[in-house]
Amino acid sequence: MQTIEAPRIQQVSRRSFLKGALFGTGGLALYAGAFERHWLELVHRQISIRGLPAAFEGLTIAQLSDIHLDEFTEPFLLREAIDQINRARPHVVLLTGDYVSAEVLPKNLTIEAAWQCGKLLSSIQCAQRYAIFGNHDIWAGEEHVGEALRSQGIPVLRNSYVPIERAGARIWLAGLDDPVYGQPDPDQAIPSSIRNIPGEPVILMCHAPDYLDELRSHPAGEAVSFVLSGHTHGGQIRLPFVGPLHLPPGGRKYVEGLFKIDNMQLYVNRGIGSVGVPFRFDCRPEITVFTLRSA
Repeated sequence: MQTIEAPRIQQVSRRSFLKGALFGTGGLALYAGAFERHWLELVHRQISIRGLPAAFEGLTIAQLSDIHLDEFTEPFLLREAIDQINRARPHVVLLTGDYVSAEVLPKNLTIEAAWQCGKLLSSIQCAQRYAIFGNHDIWAGEEHVGEALRSQGIPVLRNSYVPIERAGARIWLAGLDDPVYGQPDPDQAIPSSIRNIPGEPVILMCHAPDYLDELRSHPAGEAVSFVLSGHTHGGQIRLPFVGPLHLPPGGRKYVEGLFKIDNMQLYVNRGIGSVGVPFRFDCRPEITVFTLRSA
Protein backbone atom coordinates (compact mmCIF):
# COMPACT_ATOMS: atom_id res chain seq x y z
CA MET A 1 0.00 0.00 0.00
CA GLN A 2 1.30 3.41 -0.96
CA THR A 3 1.56 5.88 1.86
CA ILE A 4 0.50 9.44 1.07
CA GLU A 5 2.21 11.97 3.23
CA ALA A 6 0.33 15.05 4.32
CA PRO A 7 1.66 18.23 2.69
CA ARG A 8 4.01 20.20 4.82
CA ILE A 9 2.80 23.65 5.75
CA GLN A 10 5.58 26.17 5.64
CA GLN A 11 5.62 28.15 8.83
CA VAL A 12 6.15 31.88 8.60
CA SER A 13 8.29 33.09 11.44
CA ARG A 14 7.28 36.13 13.45
CA ARG A 15 10.43 37.84 12.20
CA SER A 16 9.56 37.18 8.55
CA PHE A 17 6.02 38.39 9.09
CA LEU A 18 7.18 41.62 10.70
CA LYS A 19 9.73 42.15 7.94
CA GLY A 20 7.03 41.72 5.28
CA ALA A 21 4.66 44.05 7.12
CA LEU A 22 7.42 46.62 7.45
CA PHE A 23 8.21 46.53 3.75
CA GLY A 24 4.50 46.70 2.92
CA THR A 25 3.95 49.70 5.17
CA GLY A 26 7.04 51.39 3.78
CA GLY A 27 5.83 50.81 0.24
CA LEU A 28 2.43 52.31 1.00
CA ALA A 29 4.04 55.31 2.66
CA LEU A 30 6.30 55.82 -0.34
CA TYR A 31 3.33 55.60 -2.71
CA ALA A 32 1.12 57.91 -0.63
CA GLY A 33 3.85 60.46 0.06
CA ALA A 34 5.92 60.56 -3.11
CA PHE A 35 3.51 59.44 -5.81
CA GLU A 36 -0.20 59.93 -5.15
CA ARG A 37 0.33 63.21 -3.29
CA HIS A 38 1.79 64.64 -6.52
CA TRP A 39 -0.57 62.88 -8.95
CA LEU A 40 -2.86 65.72 -9.98
CA GLU A 41 -6.26 64.83 -11.41
CA LEU A 42 -8.02 67.24 -13.76
CA VAL A 43 -11.74 66.62 -13.27
CA HIS A 44 -14.31 67.88 -15.81
CA ARG A 45 -17.93 68.42 -14.76
CA GLN A 46 -21.02 69.67 -16.55
CA ILE A 47 -23.19 71.85 -14.31
CA SER A 48 -26.75 72.61 -15.36
CA ILE A 49 -28.14 75.86 -13.96
CA ARG A 50 -31.72 77.06 -14.21
CA GLY A 51 -32.08 80.48 -15.74
CA LEU A 52 -28.55 80.54 -17.11
CA PRO A 53 -28.39 83.24 -19.79
CA ALA A 54 -27.67 81.99 -23.30
CA ALA A 55 -24.47 84.07 -23.34
CA PHE A 56 -23.09 81.91 -20.51
CA GLU A 57 -23.85 78.57 -22.17
CA GLY A 58 -20.54 76.69 -22.25
CA LEU A 59 -18.73 79.06 -19.87
CA THR A 60 -15.88 77.24 -18.15
CA ILE A 61 -14.83 77.74 -14.52
CA ALA A 62 -11.65 76.24 -13.05
CA GLN A 63 -11.50 75.62 -9.30
CA LEU A 64 -8.25 75.40 -7.35
CA SER A 65 -8.46 74.81 -3.61
CA ASP A 66 -6.52 74.02 -0.43
CA ILE A 67 -3.01 74.69 -1.67
CA HIS A 68 -1.31 74.74 1.77
CA LEU A 69 1.93 75.99 0.29
CA ASP A 70 5.11 75.10 2.18
CA GLU A 71 3.62 72.78 4.77
CA PHE A 72 3.82 69.82 2.43
CA THR A 73 2.87 71.39 -0.92
CA GLU A 74 6.01 72.19 -2.86
CA PRO A 75 6.03 75.15 -5.26
CA PHE A 76 6.54 72.77 -8.21
CA LEU A 77 3.20 71.10 -7.51
CA LEU A 78 1.39 74.45 -7.52
CA ARG A 79 3.18 75.41 -10.74
CA GLU A 80 2.03 72.16 -12.34
CA ALA A 81 -1.55 72.81 -11.20
CA ILE A 82 -1.42 76.31 -12.69
CA ASP A 83 0.02 74.92 -15.94
CA GLN A 84 -2.90 72.50 -16.18
CA ILE A 85 -5.38 75.31 -15.57
CA ASN A 86 -3.72 77.47 -18.21
CA ARG A 87 -3.85 74.63 -20.73
CA ALA A 88 -7.59 74.24 -20.03
CA ARG A 89 -8.09 77.96 -20.81
CA PRO A 90 -11.08 78.57 -18.52
CA HIS A 91 -13.10 81.78 -18.68
CA VAL A 92 -13.08 82.16 -14.87
CA VAL A 93 -10.77 80.79 -12.13
CA LEU A 94 -12.04 80.46 -8.57
CA LEU A 95 -9.71 79.91 -5.61
CA THR A 96 -11.56 78.48 -2.63
CA GLY A 97 -9.22 79.02 0.30
CA ASP A 98 -6.35 77.70 2.43
CA TYR A 99 -3.39 79.06 0.51
CA VAL A 100 -1.04 78.34 3.43
CA SER A 101 -1.05 76.24 6.58
CA ALA A 102 -1.18 77.96 9.95
CA GLU A 103 0.49 76.93 13.21
CA VAL A 104 3.04 74.71 11.48
CA LEU A 105 5.82 77.04 10.39
CA PRO A 106 6.91 80.12 12.35
CA LYS A 107 4.66 83.11 11.67
CA ASN A 108 7.20 84.93 9.49
CA LEU A 109 7.69 81.86 7.28
CA THR A 110 3.92 81.39 6.93
CA ILE A 111 3.57 85.01 5.79
CA GLU A 112 6.46 84.48 3.37
CA ALA A 113 4.68 81.39 2.00
CA ALA A 114 1.50 83.46 1.48
CA TRP A 115 3.40 86.00 -0.63
CA GLN A 116 5.10 83.22 -2.58
CA CYS A 117 1.71 81.62 -3.19
CA GLY A 118 0.25 84.91 -4.41
CA LYS A 119 3.15 85.43 -6.77
CA LEU A 120 2.77 81.93 -8.22
CA LEU A 121 -0.98 82.38 -8.63
CA SER A 122 -0.35 85.54 -10.62
CA SER A 123 0.78 83.29 -13.49
CA ILE A 124 -2.79 82.06 -13.99
CA GLN A 125 -3.57 83.24 -17.51
CA CYS A 126 -7.16 84.24 -16.91
CA ALA A 127 -8.37 87.80 -16.44
CA GLN A 128 -11.27 86.82 -14.17
CA ARG A 129 -9.71 85.36 -11.01
CA TYR A 130 -11.41 85.49 -7.62
CA ALA A 131 -10.57 84.12 -4.18
CA ILE A 132 -12.06 83.48 -0.74
CA PHE A 133 -10.43 82.73 2.62
CA GLY A 134 -10.21 79.33 4.30
CA ASN A 135 -9.78 78.62 8.00
CA HIS A 136 -5.97 78.37 7.74
CA ASP A 137 -5.80 81.76 6.06
CA ILE A 138 -7.61 83.32 9.02
CA TRP A 139 -5.36 81.54 11.52
CA ALA A 140 -2.28 82.67 9.61
CA GLY A 141 -3.53 86.26 9.40
CA GLU A 142 -6.07 87.10 6.73
CA GLU A 143 -4.60 90.59 6.40
CA HIS A 144 -1.32 89.09 5.16
CA VAL A 145 -2.90 86.42 2.96
CA GLY A 146 -5.40 88.91 1.55
CA GLU A 147 -2.73 91.44 0.66
CA ALA A 148 -0.58 88.73 -0.94
CA LEU A 149 -3.49 87.89 -3.26
CA ARG A 150 -4.78 91.41 -3.94
CA SER A 151 -1.29 92.66 -4.76
CA GLN A 152 -1.29 90.18 -7.65
CA GLY A 153 -4.63 91.36 -9.00
CA ILE A 154 -6.71 88.63 -7.36
CA PRO A 155 -9.78 90.06 -5.58
CA VAL A 156 -10.83 88.38 -2.33
CA LEU A 157 -14.60 88.07 -1.88
CA ARG A 158 -15.18 88.20 1.85
CA ASN A 159 -18.92 88.44 2.39
CA SER A 160 -19.14 90.26 -0.91
CA TYR A 161 -20.15 89.75 -4.52
CA VAL A 162 -19.35 90.83 -8.06
CA PRO A 163 -21.22 90.64 -11.36
CA ILE A 164 -19.80 88.59 -14.19
CA GLU A 165 -21.00 90.00 -17.48
CA ARG A 166 -20.95 88.56 -20.96
CA ALA A 167 -22.56 89.81 -24.17
CA GLY A 168 -25.02 91.99 -22.25
CA ALA A 169 -26.04 89.22 -19.83
CA ARG A 170 -25.06 88.80 -16.20
CA ILE A 171 -24.61 86.25 -13.43
CA TRP A 172 -23.50 86.90 -9.86
CA LEU A 173 -20.44 85.52 -8.06
CA ALA A 174 -20.54 85.70 -4.26
CA GLY A 175 -17.99 84.75 -1.63
CA LEU A 176 -18.51 84.00 2.07
CA ASP A 177 -16.03 84.41 4.88
CA ASP A 178 -14.80 81.07 6.24
CA PRO A 179 -17.63 79.39 8.19
CA VAL A 180 -15.33 77.63 10.68
CA TYR A 181 -13.19 80.49 12.01
CA GLY A 182 -14.52 83.53 10.17
CA GLN A 183 -17.82 85.37 10.26
CA PRO A 184 -19.90 84.41 7.23
CA ASP A 185 -22.68 86.88 6.46
CA PRO A 186 -25.09 85.73 3.74
CA ASP A 187 -26.92 89.06 3.82
CA GLN A 188 -23.76 90.86 2.70
CA ALA A 189 -22.55 88.18 0.32
CA ILE A 190 -25.98 87.65 -1.28
CA PRO A 191 -28.05 90.75 -0.53
CA SER A 192 -31.72 90.94 -1.42
CA SER A 193 -30.84 93.14 -4.43
CA ILE A 194 -29.33 90.18 -6.30
CA ARG A 195 -31.61 87.38 -5.11
CA ASN A 196 -33.90 85.47 -7.44
CA ILE A 197 -33.55 87.81 -10.41
CA PRO A 198 -34.80 86.00 -13.54
CA GLY A 199 -31.89 85.17 -15.81
CA GLU A 200 -29.26 86.19 -13.23
CA PRO A 201 -28.29 83.09 -11.16
CA VAL A 202 -25.92 83.25 -8.20
CA ILE A 203 -22.77 81.15 -7.88
CA LEU A 204 -21.26 81.04 -4.38
CA MET A 205 -17.78 80.26 -3.05
CA CYS A 206 -17.81 78.90 0.52
CA HIS A 207 -14.73 77.16 1.93
CA ALA A 208 -16.37 74.75 4.42
CA PRO A 209 -19.16 72.75 2.72
CA ASP A 210 -21.22 71.76 5.76
CA TYR A 211 -22.25 75.40 6.17
CA LEU A 212 -24.61 74.70 3.31
CA ASP A 213 -27.15 73.24 5.74
CA GLU A 214 -27.27 76.50 7.66
CA LEU A 215 -27.38 78.53 4.47
CA ARG A 216 -30.38 76.57 3.21
CA SER A 217 -32.47 77.93 6.08
CA HIS A 218 -31.52 81.52 5.22
CA PRO A 219 -33.44 83.51 2.57
CA ALA A 220 -30.15 84.12 0.73
CA GLY A 221 -29.69 80.39 0.30
CA GLU A 222 -32.79 80.11 -1.86
CA ALA A 223 -31.14 82.34 -4.45
CA VAL A 224 -27.97 80.24 -4.82
CA SER A 225 -27.75 77.87 -7.78
CA PHE A 226 -24.25 76.47 -7.38
CA VAL A 227 -21.76 76.35 -4.48
CA LEU A 228 -18.02 75.61 -4.74
CA SER A 229 -16.25 74.41 -1.60
CA GLY A 230 -13.04 72.73 -0.47
CA HIS A 231 -11.72 72.25 3.07
CA THR A 232 -12.09 68.47 3.40
CA HIS A 233 -9.24 67.37 1.08
CA GLY A 234 -11.69 64.61 0.18
CA GLY A 235 -10.53 62.88 3.36
CA GLN A 236 -6.87 62.91 2.17
CA ILE A 237 -6.24 59.35 3.41
CA ARG A 238 -9.07 56.93 2.65
CA LEU A 239 -8.79 53.27 3.53
CA PRO A 240 -10.85 50.48 1.95
CA PHE A 241 -13.93 49.59 4.03
CA VAL A 242 -13.01 52.38 6.47
CA GLY A 243 -13.19 55.60 4.49
CA PRO A 244 -11.49 58.86 5.49
CA LEU A 245 -9.30 58.62 8.58
CA HIS A 246 -9.95 62.25 9.49
CA LEU A 247 -12.37 64.98 8.48
CA PRO A 248 -12.24 68.56 9.76
CA PRO A 249 -15.06 70.43 11.49
CA GLY A 250 -17.25 71.97 8.83
CA GLY A 251 -16.45 69.19 6.38
CA ARG A 252 -17.82 65.97 7.83
CA LYS A 253 -21.10 65.62 5.95
CA TYR A 254 -20.24 66.72 2.42
CA VAL A 255 -16.82 65.20 1.82
CA GLU A 256 -16.10 65.32 -1.91
CA GLY A 257 -17.76 65.52 -5.29
CA LEU A 258 -21.13 66.79 -6.47
CA PHE A 259 -24.24 67.00 -4.30
CA LYS A 260 -27.73 68.08 -5.33
CA ILE A 261 -29.68 69.53 -2.41
CA ASP A 262 -33.11 71.05 -3.05
CA ASN A 263 -32.60 73.55 -5.88
CA MET A 264 -28.92 73.99 -5.08
CA GLN A 265 -25.85 72.12 -6.29
CA LEU A 266 -22.68 71.80 -4.21
CA TYR A 267 -19.27 70.70 -5.38
CA VAL A 268 -16.57 69.80 -2.84
CA ASN A 269 -13.09 69.91 -4.35
CA ARG A 270 -10.38 67.62 -2.89
CA GLY A 271 -7.76 70.38 -3.15
CA ILE A 272 -4.12 69.88 -4.07
CA GLY A 273 -2.45 70.16 -0.66
CA SER A 274 -2.00 67.97 2.41
CA VAL A 275 -2.14 68.78 6.10
CA GLY A 276 -1.04 66.88 9.18
CA VAL A 277 0.97 64.29 7.26
CA PRO A 278 2.52 64.45 3.77
CA PHE A 279 0.34 61.65 2.44
CA ARG A 280 -2.63 61.08 0.19
CA PHE A 281 -4.13 57.65 -0.31
CA ASP A 282 -7.07 56.77 -2.57
CA CYS A 283 -7.64 60.53 -2.76
CA ARG A 284 -5.68 62.24 -5.54
CA PRO A 285 -5.19 66.01 -5.51
CA GLU A 286 -7.77 67.66 -7.72
CA ILE A 287 -8.26 70.56 -10.11
CA THR A 288 -11.82 70.90 -11.39
CA VAL A 289 -13.09 72.49 -14.60
CA PHE A 290 -16.83 73.10 -14.74
CA THR A 291 -18.78 73.77 -17.93
CA LEU A 292 -22.02 75.66 -17.34
CA ARG A 293 -25.13 74.50 -19.16
CA SER A 294 -28.69 75.75 -19.13
CA ALA A 295 -31.03 73.44 -17.23
